[in-house]
Amino acid sequence: MDRIAHVRSMAHYNRWMNERLYAAAATLDHKALYDDRGAFFGSLFGTLNHIVIADTIWLKRFATHPACLTALAPLRDEPMPAGLDAPRCPDLPTLTEHRTKLDALIHDWAGTLTEADLDVALPYKNMRGVPATRNFFALLMHFFNHQTHHRGQATTLLSQSGVDMGATDLLLLIPDLTDPPVATP
Repeated sequence: MDRIAHVRSMAHYNRWMNERLYAAAATLDHKALYDDRGAFFGSLFGTLNHIVIADTIWLKRFATHPACLTALAPLRDEPMPAGLDAPRCPDLPTLTEHRTKLDALIHDWAGTLTEADLDVALPYKNMRGVPATRNFFALLMHFFNHQTHHRGQATTLLSQSGVDMGATDLLLLIPDLTDPPVATP
């Protein structure tokens, strides 16, 4: 699999997992959703909020990449979050709506990237204002890995509340090459 196909696969996995994760979270009562249970960002809601905040921060950084200016333009007017736990939305339905729009943006944006775009060195500043310049493809892998990391925490919090997410592995979206090809009309 080439790098562009991998980025697009990760964008698809991100959207798929978030749809499942937010549907599972919607089954919980207020206490199970908002109580601090000692996770990095306290509650399940805090964890979901953090993923949205971190995605927004990275996407705003990625929007400075010359190849991303148009695709990520909808984020231009979005304020840069003040911190990694800054509240984005007041409740789960609003956060779900925002997450859905963000995932559509990520999916569509991934479809615009080319192989040459991946080798660009992207300068940015971290949340403390410290400048860095890193390979764009490596930053994309960090972006998707960060989502997966915190979704793992979210699925643990769901499990502690009695909600079974079932299998969550990327493997579920990787075609089995021993299966016969599906005929397309």
